[in-house]
Parts: sequence; structure tokens; C-alpha cells
Amino acid sequence: MRYIDCFNHFFPQNLWDKMLSTPGAAADIGSRMRGIPAIYDLDRRKQVCDQFRAKQDYTQVISLGMPPLEALGTPEQVEEFAKLGNDGMADLCAKEKDYFCGWLASLPMNSPNAAKELERAFKNGACGVQIHSNINGKPLDEEEFRPVFEVAEKHNKMVFIHPSRGAYDLADYKSEKKSKYEIWWTFGWPYETSVAMARLVFGGVMDEFPKLKVLAHHLGAMVPYFEGRVGPGWDQLGNRTTDEDYKTLLKNMKRRPLDYFKDFYADTAVFGSKAATDCGLAFYGPDRAMFASDCPFDPEKGPGYIRETIAIMEELNMSQADKEKICYKNAQTHLGIK
Repeated sequence: MRYIDCFNHFFPQNLWDKMLSTPGAAADIGSRMRGIPAIYDLDRRKQVCDQFRAKQDYTQVISLGMPPLEALGTPEQVEEFAKLGNDGMADLCAKEKDYFCGWLASLPMNSPNAAKELERAFKNGACGVQIHSNINGKPLDEEEFRPVFEVAEKHNKMVFIHPSRGAYDLADYKSEKKSKYEIWWTFGWPYETSVAMARLVFGGVMDEFPKLKVLAHHLGAMVPYFEGRVGPGWDQLGNRTTDEDYKTLLKNMKRRPLDYFKDFYADTAVFGSKAATDCGLAFYGPDRAMFASDCPFDPEKGPGYIRETIAIMEELNMSQADKEKICYKNAQTHLGIK
């Protein structure tokens, strides 16, 4: 079986060095990421991939890791980070084709030049773009971000949504100032992704750009498990609200809310959970799912989630043709990978 691992993270050397030498939020990334060599050390990353390339045809699509670039500085600073990242990714994929078959653009989403940088990145070979579930606390359906979606739709390139939320962004209780016990990550990130999807649906982005392809990281987050709420629940939109007219919004939508959510794509990066994989694939089906492992954030700092996700794919009770779609053919179709 061929595996195109479509959502993994890496920092090109020039960007990594620039971030660590820049005062403020950019330098802070080093405190965690230095403990995960495979996210910035090319030799270590190739060693991780070699464990799987020896057994099957395995390559990765790479994108930058956390935090979002827009959280790292002024628009001018972030524009420089984005250019360094995108140029570095293009160079890596050109030189290391046996390991990296494609890359996702990263953008200065706090800059009015984000769409311009996306045009440049696509011209330079990006096969998609990664954006985060909120832009420094702003929802994705804000008008200022629509030029990015317009460019992605125009070029028929997929938008990958990555969750973003920190301990101090939203507390879990009104009486507290921070989210404890990393609840902000374990439950907060799936919630963040699901909220972003809902804003794209109800905020009109999916109608404005009907050919836009959006992939929600981690198998669509909460949506497959909450199909009943997304379906029959949101068919009653407005019944629980008196201060806004959601009933008219529902009537004016071109389709049921559930149908919009079915239009998203999703990846298999669920940290080795067979139950989550079964649930997500039952919701999206083989035509809208793509293989991904989220390397290198497993406890082994590289190979763990790759190995476990491949094992789950091999155990799935589905036809070989459907497995091939998920493992590599959908990535070929939607990312333009040969």
C-alpha cells in the first residue's frame, strides 16, 4: 500500500533560526520544540520516515507546527516568517522528494497581504494551505479573511484547518483565569475545529465559495460523533434563541446544515484510536478522508502515530479500493501529488 501522509509538521532551518533569534513569542517556541528534534532536525526526520519507507511507499506532506504565525509578531514580522517558511518548504520538497511529496503554505493572517502571499506560495508549488481555527481570536468567517478563501478556490487548492487554543485563551470555568490540566488541548482543540467549521457554514463562506475544499484536522473533530446534534439538532436552529433571528437564517440556507458539514474533508490523525477512526470514516466516507498521522507529536516523538495509524488502516473492514482512496489516491486528486 502506498501512504501519502498529508498532515505533518516541520520547521525549515531558516525559519527555525529566525524564530529562535526573534525576541518575544517567536523565541518561546524553542522551549517545547527543542524537545522534539524531528520537527526541526532534517536528519532525525528522515530517520523517522525511513522506518516506514523500508516497508512501504511512504511520503509526507509537511506544514509548519504550532503556534500560528500570526501569533508571533507584527504583520511585518509575520510576513517575513511566512516567506521564510514557504520558501523553506519549497526547497525541502525539491531536495528531499523521496521523503516530502508536498507542502502546505502558511500565511501572515494578521496582515492584509495574506492572500498575496498565498498566490506567491501556490506559484512556488504549495499543494494546499494551512490556516488555524481562529486568527488571534477572530473567527474565520470575518470579511477580512475571505480573500484567502477566494484564492484557494480559484486555484482549486485545499484549505487545511488546524486547531489553535492555549491555556489562557479561554478558561473552562468563569471563576478561573486559565484552562487547567491541558483541557484546552485535549477537549479544547476538537471544539475549536468544530466551531471553525460551523462559522464557515453559518457565516456563509461555504455558500460564497461553493467549490472551496476544506479539510478539518483530526477526522473532523467533534462533528462525526455529534452527527445527531449537527443533523436533527441544527434542523431546529432558532428554537433556542430569542435575541437573534436564526430561523430566517436557516430558511435562507441552500441546504440542511448537516449537508454542509458533509462537504468537508477530514484526515485520519486521531492518535491511534480505532473507535474514532471508525466513527469518522462512517461519517465522511472514503471519498472525503485522507491518511495523516500528525507526525512528530506522539510520545516517541516521531514514529508512533505513523505506525499506529497504518496499523488501523490495515485492520479496517473496507474494500481495497476504498483503502487506496484514503491512503493515497485522494491526496493525489486533491493535492495534485503524482
